[in-house]
Amino acid sequence: MFTGLIADIGKVRQVERTADTRFVIETKFDMAAVEMGASIACCGTCLTVVDKGEGWFAVDVSAETLACTTLGTWEAGRAINLEPSLRLGAELGGHLVQGHIDGVARVLDRRTDGDSLRFEFAAPEELSRFIARKGSVALDGVSLTVNDVDGTRFGVNIIPHTAQHTTFGLLQQGDEVNLEVDLLARYVARLHSESAGSS
Repeated sequence: MFTGLIADIGKVRQVERTADTRFVIETKFDMAAVEMGASIACCGTCLTVVDKGEGWFAVDVSAETLACTTLGTWEAGRAINLEPSLRLGAELGGHLVQGHIDGVARVLDRRTDGDSLRFEFAAPEELSRFIARKGSVALDGVSLTVNDVDGTRFGVNIIPHTAQHTTFGLLQQGDEVNLEVDLLARYVARLHSESAGSS
């Protein structure tokens, strides 16, 4: 479980494509304090540390994960958002994020709004019903509040701090991001559909 508060912008150092794909990722995390088998959200995707050293760790990614996320496009040098798993008793500053990506959203527009950035995204049609104005989403692992929704399109506001401490400062029109819808929205929709089916 995660909170959507990014702790480091890492970088893909190496991509090894075999039966699965192994990413070696550079980080400022103190890897001596990170156990083998620990979970780290990489652009919102919960991945398991399978090897590590000073200033780096490695994760193995299955073909299923590559197909359902942006990870299939990652190459050496790519900047990625990193968040360690939530520890019991830690402050919950964002919202509960599972690290299970629901789909991929695409940047339709990026523009300045005062000191902030306004982004408009296109969500997969099957996920749009889970996205609501003033609700929460996680985009590339970043916990965000939805400003507006119009069909499959939705907008978010990125303050300067978020732009500087996540990969949002690098995002441009046409780029794709990992999308995880709000956990509560998913369960409410399920309950609603079951209630409608039984009436």
